[in-house]
Amino acid sequence: MTKSSEIHIFDQNNLDNCNAWPFQEARRLIERIKRLPEEKTIIFETGYGPSGLPHIGTFCEVFRTNLVRKAFTLLTKRPSKLICFSDDMDGLRKIPSNVPNHEIMSKFIGQPLTQVPDPFETHTSFGEHNNSRLRSFLDSFNFEYEFLSATECYKSGTFDKALIKVLDRYDEIKNTILPTLGEERRKTYSPFLPICKNTGKVLEVSIIETDQNNGTVSYLDPTNQEKITVPVTGGSCKLQWKCDWAMRWSALGVDYEMAGKDLIDSVALSSKINRKIDSIPPEGFNYELFLDQNGEKISKSKGNGLTIEEWLKYGPQESLSYFMYGNPKRAKRLYFDVIPKSVDEYLKHVQSFGDQADKDRINNPILYVHDLEPQKIPKNERHLTFSLLLNLASVCHAEEPEILWGYIDKYAPGSSRSKNKFLEKLINFSVIYYNDMIKPNKAYRSPNEKEKNALMQLVEGLKTLGEDSLSDDIQKLVFLIGKENEYENLRDWFKSLYEILLGQSDGPRMGSFISLYGISETVDLIENAINGKLK
Repeated sequence: MTKSSEIHIFDQNNLDNCNAWPFQEARRLIERIKRLPEEKTIIFETGYGPSGLPHIGTFCEVFRTNLVRKAFTLLTKRPSKLICFSDDMDGLRKIPSNVPNHEIMSKFIGQPLTQVPDPFETHTSFGEHNNSRLRSFLDSFNFEYEFLSATECYKSGTFDKALIKVLDRYDEIKNTILPTLGEERRKTYSPFLPICKNTGKVLEVSIIETDQNNGTVSYLDPTNQEKITVPVTGGSCKLQWKCDWAMRWSALGVDYEMAGKDLIDSVALSSKINRKIDSIPPEGFNYELFLDQNGEKISKSKGNGLTIEEWLKYGPQESLSYFMYGNPKRAKRLYFDVIPKSVDEYLKHVQSFGDQADKDRINNPILYVHDLEPQKIPKNERHLTFSLLLNLASVCHAEEPEILWGYIDKYAPGSSRSKNKFLEKLINFSVIYYNDMIKPNKAYRSPNEKEKNALMQLVEGLKTLGEDSLSDDIQKLVFLIGKENEYENLRDWFKSLYEILLGQSDGPRMGSFISLYGISETVDLIENAINGKLK
């Protein structure tokens, strides 16, 4: 795509009429910045709690926030920055089920995550391991961001002024939070959590005295009831998370942060606290949650749902970004079976982008998958769909990519790997996905008499076609035979073909599949199915 074409996509008329959700969000933020100094760098933030391995939801928040930032820049030309913040000073409450060495970690319950040993033994702490893991994913997608650690911010003094302000408004803030707590919790609640010098634990204890002049709080040591006085600055204390969130917005000057729907009440409470310390809460919106295969919220501590590594094992980066872009106000089930669908929808939008006018391109999801940078979008090339490759791998029991290349070279001569890098990636992914996800669950069934008759007709029909027949002609033949055999709903006919020939309940467009697999090969496949030879 030429530079002039790229500029034309983002001309003012197209920007004004774009209804893609990142631009809608950016316009809301523009209303906020009217109250801010023109020289202020606009701060976008995402938060991550490294109490468990980073999951796709964490990546998604960074991806989506980055898109709002890019849209904001196109609309305003204002300087901005994306901060990825890690709450790594939180105390370890429970050990995630998907990490090793539970026995060692159990000795560090209650200690900040940056003091808990790394169960994987690759970093100095569990918090640093998870931070590093997240950053490596973000870097692989070339996000522009500044990574901040809560431990470093507390200990370096970055938060000191804001912490003193919280101490100055201690009673106001406490009285704002208490009505939201249960009776027992209200008895001991304090915004400040001292870090015990003896045990290193983050203490949830009653604060018996506050000293605004000296910037300290006092509490009774749980082990001996001795009065302990500590500064609220320099990393000697941290804040309870809702208060911490509000303090962080103020200290870092955050203008925009989105959060999950489950945090609506928390956002409202943190906003109240933020105003108590003379700050303006950021703009943002609450997105719907990702669900696992059972419809439950994905959780770092449970380790349910897909990890980023798992998605990228079975599908390209572009398919993950595409899935994340889709309507953030709708809950999505996040499991392995969404990957093929996301890949194929991505390919479909790539193809349509090349045929669209600029006013329509600015609303095409592909523009956002590729970071609002049109020059990164692949050329308008037709690709074999991922679902078709998966079914080819399934029917020929592909253990290696070479098996699929043999069919593809016949189907589309000249499809060399050097010229089709994305196709090469899809073939590699399809073999891995087939062997891990499809092969263990394949279950062929024998055809009944009606199905046998229809299959034999299909064999005879295919034999009358030439090997170079178009996929549309093959598809018409399959349709015709379904109708002649009185399938009231042709979906039942195709479902039968998938179950009998592929050992699964759904499958590809049969015309395209037969064209790729080969007519004579398909005839042999059908005859083997009729004779009960498929396993």
